[in-house]
Amino acid sequence: MQVLTCAIMKARRDVYQAIADPTRRAIINMIAAQPHNVNAIAANFDVTRQAVSLHIQILADCGLINVKQQGRDRVCEARLDQLGEISVWVDQYRQHWGNKLDNLEKYVVNLKNERNGKQSK
Repeated sequence: MQVLTCAIMKARRDVYQAIADPTRRAIINMIAAQPHNVNAIAANFDVTRQAVSLHIQILADCGLINVKQQGRDRVCEARLDQLGEISVWVDQYRQHWGNKLDNLEKYVVNLKNERNGKQSK
């Protein structure tokens, strides 16, 4: 049963799950600039190396990093193309809220003009 549950959880992983955790976002930020080995990544966090390895596995399962064996080290490289999916999703809400804020600004300007005895056209 545990193997089946693990397989189901692995199949459900996507880029949104990857960025849901602040530690994983920090790991992405760290390796976006340059590749790091797992030990170097783990040294930057106040959690066990095993916990960092789990975060790295999730990021790899989601396709945001690539882990390569180089000698004794496991080196993590960023593969950030899939973050574009999030950007597209966020942009639709950015436009929505931009319109809402524009309307709010117009409303506030109209209120100020009414209070000052001026009617906006």
